[in-house]
Amino acid sequence: MALSRIDLFLILLALANLHAFARFWIDKRAAAAGVRRTPERTLLTAALFGGFGAWLGQHLLRHKTRKEPFRSRLGATILLHLAGVGMIVWALLANARVV
Repeated sequence: MALSRIDLFLILLALANLHAFARFWIDKRAAAAGVRRTPERTLLTAALFGGFGAWLGQHLLRHKTRKEPFRSRLGATILLHLAGVGMIVWALLANARVV
């Protein structure tokens, strides 16, 4: 049985969220160990593709919750992520109805 485009998108979205959460977890462990950290730009890029995973990583791990301007940038990035996901889902559903 072949997967539809929406199924593939949801699988990729889940993997992106898992990746974003893992990035926050790895950076939290690095901070606790006092070793080289993940650049904020990398964390924000991961959040662009996996916004929910990044949000969970920040809140469940209590990582970078008080660091400004990162906190505001993460919020804006997650809003961009949600808008992008909404547009992609809308396009996939609109395309699925035509076919």
